[in-house]
Order: sequence, then C-alpha cells, then structure tokens
Amino acid sequence: MQNESTLADGETATAMIRRLGDRVRQARENNGIPRRVLSERSGVSPRYLAQIEAGEGNISIGLLHRVAEALGQSVEGLIATNDASVRDSARVADLFRAASPDTRQAVLRLLAPDSGMETKAHRICLVGLRGAGKSTLGALLGQALGLPFVELNQEIERQSGMAVEEVIALYGQEGYRSLEAQAVTLVASGHQAVVLAVAGGIVEQPETYATLLNRFHTVWLKTSPSEHMARVRAQGDERPMAGNPEAMEQLKTILTSREALYERAGGQLDTSGVTVETSLAQLLALVEENGFLA
Repeated sequence: MQNESTLADGETATAMIRRLGDRVRQARENNGIPRRVLSERSGVSPRYLAQIEAGEGNISIGLLHRVAEALGQSVEGLIATNDASVRDSARVADLFRAASPDTRQAVLRLLAPDSGMETKAHRICLVGLRGAGKSTLGALLGQALGLPFVELNQEIERQSGMAVEEVIALYGQEGYRSLEAQAVTLVASGHQAVVLAVAGGIVEQPETYATLLNRFHTVWLKTSPSEHMARVRAQGDERPMAGNPEAMEQLKTILTSREALYERAGGQLDTSGVTVETSLAQLLALVEENGFLA
C-alpha cells in the first residue's frame, strides 16, 4: 500500500506542493516583492506564506488564487507541470514585466488589436502616490480639455454617505476596497469622457487595477520621496512625520514595492522640481502624443 497519494501523471502531492512553493518564491523574488508586502496584497499571513514557499503548506484554491493575483501570476502557471508551454509562458511574462511601458503597449496591440483604445473612450485616470499632483493636475487637465474631473474617494463618499475615514473605521480596508472597485466601475460606465484621480494603493488591488487599465488611459504621476512628503505636509497634514522618524524610509519602501505596478500605466510624468504650469503642459502633450482623446 502506498503511503502518499499520487496525481494523474504519477507525481506525488508532496512534490506538487514543493513545486508550487518554489514557484511562489521565485515569482515573488523576480518581482522584488518582500514577503510582508505579498502578505498585505494577498491577505495571507507572512508565516503561512513562508510555509508555502518551504513546501510545507497545503494551500486552498481560494488562498492560492489571492496569492497568484498579488504576484501577477495565474493559478495554472503556478501549479502546472514543467512542460514547454508553461516555461514559454513564464518567460514571456518575465520579459513583459521587464519591458518599457511603450513596449508593453505595442505587445498588447499586437496580441489584442481590437481591444484597445475604443474600450477606453476618452477616459483618463491619474495614478500615483499622494503628493504626486493627481488632484491638482487632474482638475486643471479636466478644465483644459473640457472634461469633468472626478476624485474617486469623493465618489466613494457620495455612494456610502460618509467620509472615507468613517468607511474604513466602520468596514475596514476590505470594505473600503470593495466600494473602491464599485466606484471605478460606476465612473467608467457613467462617463465616456472624464479625468479621474485615484488613491495610491489602488494598484495593489489586481481586479480593480485591471479594470482601470482596461477602461481608462492611465498616467502615472511620480515625484521624489522628499517632494511627496513635502507636498503632503504643505496640505496641512503633519501625520506622515509626526512621531515617526522612519516615515521617509517607509515611503521609499512603498514606492519601491509599487513601482512595477505603476509602470503598467499607459504613460508616465515626473513632476519633480517643476511648476504646476510646466507639469500641466507636459501632461497635455502626453495626452496628445499618446492619442488618448483621438
């Protein structure tokens, strides 16, 4: 009698779990994602992730799906046997992640020529951390283009009838993210032409971010960590630095962990060290050059 069950191809369940653990670890390391960050994105504890990567955790399909999404992987790719098609797919995925935004857009146009610009209409979404200029430039861009400007958090407040801080206090981050996803869909459905500004962490929600990328022309507004912090404080918010000498290092860690996600946007604009007027002119040029309103 065998002491361990085997799969259809004769592979033991233990071997499959070990292979899965290796692939989760490799995908996390290839993307430069600390285990703590993967835990925050997937909702799976760091301790359990460590067990999975060591080949000791018998993960459920539901949790595996969340881990795969947080890594930008498919469940099939993580569990499939080592055949040539899986290796080729993984190689293509790695190359795509390492490619420039322009190259990624070119690849997507080649692979899906009929699913591009028309589904995004004249909708533009600004992504990036707080302090990059999303609200300021978003409002000015809307005025310059004659488009309505929407801040997603204000849309969430309108839907819920309470301030975002109250939503989070009452329903937690999970409740807020659910309302955030609904708000993105409602804005996309209700506007053929709009400028939207979203919260910085939305890129860590795979399904919501996918909706943004599919339904909006996205632009990553970025600046240096010191300018991020200075602009937030200039808005009268001293919380980032108050009693927290490690705030700047934490900010840099967040920027690093999200960089690959922000780079999936259709365009990028660095607002460091330039006036609002210059940034607006550059943003208008970017919109024109990329045909976002063509």
